[in-house]
Amino acid sequence: MKLYFAPGTCSLSPHIVLRELGLAFDLVKVDLATKTSADGADFTAINPKGYVPALQLDDGRVLTEGPAIVQYLADLKPASGLAPANGTFERYQLQEWLNFISTEIHKQFSPLFNAANPDSVKEAQKKKLAQRFQEIARTLEKQDFLTGPTFSVADAYFFTVLQWSKFFQIDLNQWPAIARFVERVGARPAVAAAVLEEAQAKKAA
Repeated sequence: MKLYFAPGTCSLSPHIVLRELGLAFDLVKVDLATKTSADGADFTAINPKGYVPALQLDDGRVLTEGPAIVQYLADLKPASGLAPANGTFERYQLQEWLNFISTEIHKQFSPLFNAANPDSVKEAQKKKLAQRFQEIARTLEKQDFLTGPTFSVADAYFFTVLQWSKFFQIDLNQWPAIARFVERVGARPAVAAAVLEEAQAKKAA
């Protein structure tokens, strides 16, 4: 398998999951500005949407969109516990979290990255994020991870988008349960390895 990624983006989430599962994969860095991969190939030939992540299977098929990719990967090793079995109520609860993170956290960060947006828009977005963080904090005050006592693909995704908080002076210590979550997840060997590799890839740019 090949994971097409760009440092600092949501592709960190499937990168973490691949390492958690111990699966063999190649990382292919993508320049999102030029839409080219590290070997000079046209990335839009892999993913016409032009953004990461994209997972290319050994047979050439390509899967895009982080929440879909992480579930696919988890299902390759069901015993890992990174996703409940398909068809169970618990699986739909996992999908509920993945959808919430995608729409209410991930996409709420997007206006903050847009330099053309005025400060008033950005402050409004920060308030929206604060509301959502408060909602999630209530869950993490009762349990270590989003779906319960064990780490899942939803935690990998939430950890990933939380990394962007530091770019916009959002102090996660306002929500101690979330700050503890970041520390807890960041200490996992697979997570630390993925974060380090992407940091090194960014420096090499």
